[in-house]
Amino acid sequence: MERITTKIAMAKDLGVHGNLFGGNMLSWIDEAGASLAYKVCQSANMVTVKLEEVVFKKAVKEGMLIHIYGKVESIGNTSIRMLMEARKYNVYTGEEEPVTTTKITFVHIDPQGNPIPIKEEVKKKYSNSGEPT
Repeated sequence: MERITTKIAMAKDLGVHGNLFGGNMLSWIDEAGASLAYKVCQSANMVTVKLEEVVFKKAVKEGMLIHIYGKVESIGNTSIRMLMEARKYNVYTGEEEPVTTTKITFVHIDPQGNPIPIKEEVKKKYSNSGEPT
């Protein structure tokens, strides 16, 4: 998996119990996924169509660094599906611990919002294996 971004959990991101709001984590994952989809598909005309089950395994507290990773799983005619993972990063030890993992799908669209094909060279490069060939 490639690291896409790093976020800092700040007080404004937390709920009443001092944990990161799940919706903020989902937003971070969506943004990171969009960034990877843009890059891989060579287009900024990508929209989120599906976010699969998300299970929050560990609490995120104020000041924690969160690394968000992504990996292409498959590319279809108009869509890309990726595995995303958020990990807590310990600045003192360099260790990471998974917080949540999910799969996210984006669709390539035209200016009117209709699905359009992803470039053939992109599909061939990844050949639905998720790894560049």
